[in-house]
Amino acid sequence: MPEGPSIVILRELAQQFVGRKVLHVEGNSKQDIARLRNRTLRAVRSWGKHFLLEFDGFSVRIHFLLFGSWRINETKAATPRLGLGFSKGDALNFYSCSVRFIEGDLDAAYDWGVDVMSEAWDPARARRTLRAKPDALAADVLLDQDVFAGVGNIIKNEVLHRIRVHPESTVGALPARKLGELVAEARAYSFDFYRWKQAFQLKKHYQVHTKTTCPRDGTPLSYRKHLGRAQRRAFWCDTCQRRYGTTEASMSVADEAAAG
Repeated sequence: MPEGPSIVILRELAQQFVGRKVLHVEGNSKQDIARLRNRTLRAVRSWGKHFLLEFDGFSVRIHFLLFGSWRINETKAATPRLGLGFSKGDALNFYSCSVRFIEGDLDAAYDWGVDVMSEAWDPARARRTLRAKPDALAADVLLDQDVFAGVGNIIKNEVLHRIRVHPESTVGALPARKLGELVAEARAYSFDFYRWKQAFQLKKHYQVHTKTTCPRDGTPLSYRKHLGRAQRRAFWCDTCQRRYGTTEASMSVADEAAAG
């Protein structure tokens, strides 16, 4: 699933289509995509993991789900969910994704203050929201798009390792300093991700995600295929990532894993 920084990169690449008229429309989406023909693309925007194509009076929201992808001025050996053709043979194609129309103003539909890569990002509000979730796991809140829009599983694993917090720590047990680090690093790592992705060096910089040994202390990393309410893959170091607080839920999962 593309994370927020990848969608920002797509947004920047797609700027070349802004101000141009859609001449051809194709795709197997069940939405009324034919309405896009002869419409002028007014802007391209992003919110978290959503890519947004803005037209007069409405917008198209693209969500890439788990396996979605895009192609600019080229195609894949598959039918696109949505394909937009422009003059000079230029095209913007989306595959294996969700396509939805949003009527009206995007500013009325989206809260830009929760997008970790937006200029409107509000870290103080994120801290307040987290304090109201004392029993939530650190791993789960980082994936909550209403708090950290754009953060995905890679960023989650890497941020928790950076700040030395165990993924099953409860938010209410985190010291104020650690809570502040969690919020700050969610944004900071997203911009690092963005720079590394642009340079085709993202995986080179993984510290724990998909890795087996902690680069800080050399001990084997712990791994769980399904962790927390989000049930996403987690990689962490039991040596340098401290568990703050416990929950019955996290303990029962750990006990089950140890028994099985």
